[in-house]
Amino acid sequence: MTEITFKDLALSPAILKAIEEIGYVKPSPIQAEAIPVVLSGKDIIGQAQTGTGKTAAFMLPILEKIDPKNRNVQALVLCPTRELAVQVHEESKKFARNMRDVHILSIYGGQSYDPQIRALKKGVQIVVGTPGRVMDHMRRGTLKLENLKMLVLDEADEMLNMGFKDDIEEILEKTPESRQTVMFSATMAREIMNIAKTYQKSPEIVKVVSEELSNKKIDQYFVEVKRQDRVHAMIRCIDMMGLTSSIVFTNTKREVDELVSKLQEEGYVTEGLHGDLKQAQRDRVMNSFRRKNVNILVATDIAARGIDVSNVEAVFNYDIPLNEENYVHRIGRTGRAGMTGLSITFVFGKDMFRIRRIEDYTKTKMSKMPIPTVEQIQEKRSSNVIEDVIANLEGQDFTKENELIAAILEKGYSLEQVAAGLLRMNIGQSTKEYAHIEEVTSNNKSKGMRKNEVRLFVNVGSKQKVKAKDFVGMLTKKSDIPARAIGDIDVYKKFSFINVDKAHANAIIRKLNSKLINGKPVRAEKTAPGATAPKGR
Repeated sequence: MTEITFKDLALSPAILKAIEEIGYVKPSPIQAEAIPVVLSGKDIIGQAQTGTGKTAAFMLPILEKIDPKNRNVQALVLCPTRELAVQVHEESKKFARNMRDVHILSIYGGQSYDPQIRALKKGVQIVVGTPGRVMDHMRRGTLKLENLKMLVLDEADEMLNMGFKDDIEEILEKTPESRQTVMFSATMAREIMNIAKTYQKSPEIVKVVSEELSNKKIDQYFVEVKRQDRVHAMIRCIDMMGLTSSIVFTNTKREVDELVSKLQEEGYVTEGLHGDLKQAQRDRVMNSFRRKNVNILVATDIAARGIDVSNVEAVFNYDIPLNEENYVHRIGRTGRAGMTGLSITFVFGKDMFRIRRIEDYTKTKMSKMPIPTVEQIQEKRSSNVIEDVIANLEGQDFTKENELIAAILEKGYSLEQVAAGLLRMNIGQSTKEYAHIEEVTSNNKSKGMRKNEVRLFVNVGSKQKVKAKDFVGMLTKKSDIPARAIGDIDVYKKFSFINVDKAHANAIIRKLNSKLINGKPVRAEKTAPGATAPKGR
């Protein structure tokens, strides 16, 4: 079978030139199937996932069919989110880069009405917007659609899931019956088919989902880990793989904020993205992520629909998505533009049956990934330091550095000691960052006091929202107290008990007594070895 090219799709020279300048080589399956149908003027239902090239599948025919001399709105594209509207708008401008008289406008909530109204008055042929803001402009009389030739519902299933059914139907009712209606959806849900039956004229169905999913160049893994350990498991994966650009998905806005706070506390440059943010905030976050000023982006599914960033190395499913379609949308953020990608999904216990459902839907198999060990991460970091040092030694002038080394040698130290000290400054700190995660977990499996341990009473507990891992963190982070010095930790409502090594007991007491937890000064003191919670606690 002869391979189809963009030239075979009867596109104009201006559009073909733009496609070549952008770097498109050949049409994706959805483009090859849908473009001829849309150009023919037929209504269409295209079933395709994010990342399959569907924007070009409807926007290239739109650009072919509009009249550049007519400054009235001739095409309207509805998108479920502000981010997707912006993404479609930006892609559309690239396709129209050689069409001087074509004007495209995006309209969405969270943005001032004034610039949108001025642009509409000046005249645009193509409008890309969210249903709510489109309805607002229609009611104000600032968006007139009597000259509309084509209406596109992009990600129609998601718009219906978000409650835009009434808005969509009202928009469809108030547009010319002669319009061409193009609909793209990840699923063929009953609601989608009802809209097609009511508002489309004998639509042709184009479906390429299975092929696209199976050909995705994304390595998919799952990690079995309890929820309370997922942050540290993810940190280990990020550090072990040296990831510099990752997206983490959670199911709720609250989880986004909590996870961003935890990652920032651990020293990672992280920002969050969810529906409660104002548009200016969302734009700032996305721009920072695109420019690599932010390494980790934590987002909800709704916010994910418009994330189009090149070179995203990995996607983490901190929570398993609510449905299989969302899983495909999430992992589609990586492995774009012909590059390979990585997805890691955290699971535990009964979550495994949902993994099997995702595998059945995507026709792919996830591999189990073990959590990297402390030793593996330290070895990796040490290897990286050696490579960096060797690379830095080549062709450099070290006159000033040699003078400093000579001054240290005069103090009686050897060259080996100086080198070892400098290396420790580079890789020694990382040991403390990871140690407590594994060692305390194993220590807490044992019951009773270990030899050379003492028991401490601490006057804060679950009422102050403190957990065992919080004690570990405040004691070992940025201190000389090793994780092995901490044994069993019992947290009760108003107080806690901590078993600690005798040699470090006084240092631990001083450290705890300098802390303030949720407004309450911490008081720690030694108590009897067998001390437990009073009855009823």
